[in-house]
Amino acid sequence: MRGRFCHCIFAVLGLLAYPVQAAPQPEIISPQVKAAVERGIAWLLKQQAPAGFFSEQKSDKKVTKGDVPSHSAAMTSLAIMGLASVGHLPGNATPEGEAAARALKFVVQHVEADENGYLGRSDRSRMYGHGIITLMLTEMLGMSGDETTDKAVRQMTEKAIKLIIRAQQVSKSEANKGGWRYEPASSDSDISVSVWQLMALRAAKNSGIEVPKEAIDNGIAYIKRSYRAERDGNGNLKQLEAAFSYEPYGGRQTFSTTSAGLLSLQVAGQYEAPEVLGSSNWLLKFPPELNEPWFYYGCYYYAQGMYQRGGDHAAIARQKTEQMLVGAQSAEGAWYPRNGNEKSAGPVYATSLALLSLSVYHHFLPIYQK
Repeated sequence: MRGRFCHCIFAVLGLLAYPVQAAPQPEIISPQVKAAVERGIAWLLKQQAPAGFFSEQKSDKKVTKGDVPSHSAAMTSLAIMGLASVGHLPGNATPEGEAAARALKFVVQHVEADENGYLGRSDRSRMYGHGIITLMLTEMLGMSGDETTDKAVRQMTEKAIKLIIRAQQVSKSEANKGGWRYEPASSDSDISVSVWQLMALRAAKNSGIEVPKEAIDNGIAYIKRSYRAERDGNGNLKQLEAAFSYEPYGGRQTFSTTSAGLLSLQVAGQYEAPEVLGSSNWLLKFPPELNEPWFYYGCYYYAQGMYQRGGDHAAIARQKTEQMLVGAQSAEGAWYPRNGNEKSAGPVYATSLALLSLSVYHHFLPIYQK
């Protein structure tokens, strides 16, 4: 995913019904955002355990291969991407780079894939974790500064990608074809799990790992079936703004599911798809709020997805994202989830996603380059 992406053409905006007012363009990185990022990184580094994983919950338990704390690999992968998104890579000879290197080695040395390459069993994070860990590994290919680690990262990545492809091929109903759910053998799908797998596939393909075209095409088709706009008899959209739902043809429609659909389609190259145009306009009308369920998860997709959309969509979303996150940061530098199930995910999760949300103009992670 390296420098491939292009801006959506702004002329399309004139065809859309929702009026957009131009937002003022802030400087590339404001002092407030820079300070927030630096505080967030400093806090995150303090949460790193001796074994290399990130967790706000301290424990003296010895970590062995295949026996790691619950969700530790998925959370650590988010933290690695959060650090990398603002320029702190595992190969850097800095405290931040060294922390990222230890974290990457934790994943490589302690996360034990099963015989099929499944990474979500080791830390009980299921296919959510598998997609997150795999995406992180694809982004870190060749970046560790250590030949042994680089080789292990590639081997894990190749097996993990094959697992994603096999899981997509499980027999499913017409509505659920092309997507993924909680386990590799799941016969249903949802957008939340599926977007991580689709982004991992695209990242791997752009990194030179073999990924069948139909795997990405089928993933795109599944995401599009989750778009909740009325269609005519020929399948053409009748609405110019609409949301993505949690599951095809049903389920909740939120800013987080809509943002996830928006970003994943663009990462897959669908910049001018009607679903991209309509969902980005829907997000202008229904922007995120701090107290919404799954705010940090959704904000990450919102910030990155609207940035990919470009123009006024990107400028307005950037203002909104920075205003919310700078204001929500705690005095010690962390971000804390406020609502529902996300609250139990904890501040390492929220802080990593906040860093990813504030990093859109840095361009360090290849998956988000345009």
